[in-house]
Amino acid sequence: MNQENPDSSTQPFKRNAVSIFVGLAAIALLICAAAYLPKIASVSTSVGGRELPIYCVDTDKPQISISFDAAWGNEDTQTILDILAKHNVKATFFMTGGWVESYPEDVKKIYEAGHDLGNHSENHKHMSELSTEEQTQELMKVHNKVKELTGVDMILFRPPYGDYNDSVIKTAAANHYYPIQWSVDSLDWKDYGADSIIQTICENKSLENGSVILCHNGAKYTKDALETVITTLQGKGYEFVPISELIYKDHYHMDRAGKQISDT
Repeated sequence: MNQENPDSSTQPFKRNAVSIFVGLAAIALLICAAAYLPKIASVSTSVGGRELPIYCVDTDKPQISISFDAAWGNEDTQTILDILAKHNVKATFFMTGGWVESYPEDVKKIYEAGHDLGNHSENHKHMSELSTEEQTQELMKVHNKVKELTGVDMILFRPPYGDYNDSVIKTAAANHYYPIQWSVDSLDWKDYGADSIIQTICENKSLENGSVILCHNGAKYTKDALETVITTLQGKGYEFVPISELIYKDHYHMDRAGKQISDT
């Protein structure tokens, strides 16, 4: 005599329950992914077949960003933070993994002061010379260090030396980063003096709404020029905002000069 499985009457229900659970899980994954999909689907970083980072932003607002690459020295970081605080300026600091490891307390200070934390790669290599896997490692090693220190998932990436190719830009995007260059170079690393930095920035032909200014926290005369740069540009009517507030997050395209243009 065949004995009926005591659970046989409930098996269709169990199968349906499993199917419903799997379906809900799939929907949940799609919802999570949707946070990234608009960025991928609604932006174009390709111009003439070449991928471009963001050099500056097309905007009617008199807003600009000042940024500091932090890869080596640290003697002047606190002075720079004090000057920024004095004038209520929020900036963006692009940090290497080595700098983050060497100066974790300063990373926390930068974050606690309300400035952007930006990725400047793990080892300050020429990114265009690396494989996609190596590029990803350069991005994510320092990303994870900063996340552990501050809880922040960085979204801004500046390639060391301004060196990039299509692969670098695509790898940055694949890891949910906006690649950032600059439109106004302070040339502070040349150590020509504070007056040179002030003139190079404040009288720069490329200075306009949406400009991104490049400085270095470890350059010899940057701290000496910074206050005058800030007050001079504020006197011209510019408002300093961190790069994360200056750029468009989605629905944009790039022009041939690397200017980010809104599509809305």
